[in-house]
Amino acid sequence: MTATLNASAVSALTDALPTPLPYGSDILTDRSTVAGKVSEAVTATFVGAVSADVALVLLDTSSMMEAGGDASPLVSAADVFRPALESATAVLGAGVLGESRIEDASALFKDAEATVYELISAGNPAGWFAIRVREQGATVKTSAPATAATESNAKLGRIHNVELGLTVAIGHKRVSVRDVLDLEPGNVMELDRSAGAPADVLLNGRLIAHGEIVVVDSDYAVRITKILDLAESVG
Repeated sequence: MTATLNASAVSALTDALPTPLPYGSDILTDRSTVAGKVSEAVTATFVGAVSADVALVLLDTSSMMEAGGDASPLVSAADVFRPALESATAVLGAGVLGESRIEDASALFKDAEATVYELISAGNPAGWFAIRVREQGATVKTSAPATAATESNAKLGRIHNVELGLTVAIGHKRVSVRDVLDLEPGNVMELDRSAGAPADVLLNGRLIAHGEIVVVDSDYAVRITKILDLAESVG
């Protein structure tokens, strides 16, 4: 199953890369060839029923980064390649892709549990993609629901104090890189909903509730008006 997920993930990734030429991929057997070349990889962690760590390195990003403007502080490789990482992890099912960042991914590329692909363009090596899949709860048996529930509660108890990022969004808008670079003080950007519409409450980027904006002691707050179930949240 893991091998199939890995293959689907790299296929989705290469299809979504914003490159002038299509990319192919092959499993990299000799990982020593990437030593010292993955210190500035775009990495992210996907959390769901099936979780994964992913990392992407391209040898030549000039054609893609030029779209964002040379040395632009507003657009980084992590921003440009995030849609491709989202496509790659979407094959894993429902879940949340964490923040994409640029960091040393040497440990992931060396991990025996990870699968490393060499990305190929016009017959030449063009980069690498690493994915380490972790299937959650694979050993839980449905014939023992009480035991499974006990084990689940015990595991949840270990993370009660972990802090999660809660975001309240009053609207959204998709913009091109050009529009971002043209932003100036005083610009007005219209959002996708009318005044008075409920705000979105997101936990680590996943929609979990709707609410209305209120003011408490001169600070903005949100009053929850609806909690979404899993189907609504994923949808």
